[in-house]
Amino acid sequence: MTALLLALLMGAAVFGVLFGVRMYRSEAKLPGDLALALEVGATRVSTAESAVDRLGMRFAPTVLRLMGRRRVDAKRRRIDMAGNPGGLTIDRYAARRAVYGVFGVVLGLVFLNNGQTLFAALTLAFGLFAADVLIWQAVRERRAVIDRTLPDFLDVLAVVVSAGLGFRQALDRVAERYEGPWADELRITLRQMDMGVSRRQAFDELRRRNESEQVAQFVSALQQGEELGSPIAETLIQIAGDMRRTDAQNARRRAAKTIPKATVVTLVFMLPATMILIATGMFLGSGTDFGSVLGR
Repeated sequence: MTALLLALLMGAAVFGVLFGVRMYRSEAKLPGDLALALEVGATRVSTAESAVDRLGMRFAPTVLRLMGRRRVDAKRRRIDMAGNPGGLTIDRYAARRAVYGVFGVVLGLVFLNNGQTLFAALTLAFGLFAADVLIWQAVRERRAVIDRTLPDFLDVLAVVVSAGLGFRQALDRVAERYEGPWADELRITLRQMDMGVSRRQAFDELRRRNESEQVAQFVSALQQGEELGSPIAETLIQIAGDMRRTDAQNARRRAAKTIPKATVVTLVFMLPATMILIATGMFLGSGTDFGSVLGR
């Protein structure tokens, strides 16, 4: 019975691979959104990721329907917050989730049939979460880069505004000199303003696209200063100073959390190992006859 089940699983796996290769080589017409998704970022992904996208793109609409509109909107927002790493879109995410899910289930069943429960659990976890790990990591890295860039950016922007340029022109001028995620976010905001979106709404969208406390602080202070009629240069300098103080407080908080962890590592690993080395050295240096100690 076990051999028959294993044979069926292997046959299903082989059939799935052959079916995937056939779809990969086929010239079937794709839906417009999927064709655009494969075109966007086609030069920004690796060969392996591109192959995974093409294998799973036929199943992407099914995955999106199973996720539901609310979860799709939430995932699309997370992808935007991650900065679309490697040209990632919601359609490419659905394609990768389909491929990783099938791979994890099939391989997990094979391991489970062989009694390897741990490997089965690991492969199932890979199938469930592999497509989300890239987004999670990209969001963290992007937020960290923006938090480091924003105070210096505000200092430069304050200097340019003090020189006599309007806020809109100064924002455009300084954004041209910067690279990275914060510059990309500013270009999106400026493009929205060029298309007729009000400045307040454009900056509200900027705040919603980023899970950064400093970005939220920047937008709130900027809008509050605009309502109260405060000089924009002074507002920018004050925001930059507040952000640096917040960074210093967060650094001290992280250092305070690190001390107990380092103490635990020292007590659990380093101290016993050091005591063993000292005791062994003293024992070997004493010239003790091991035969007499062991009674031989």
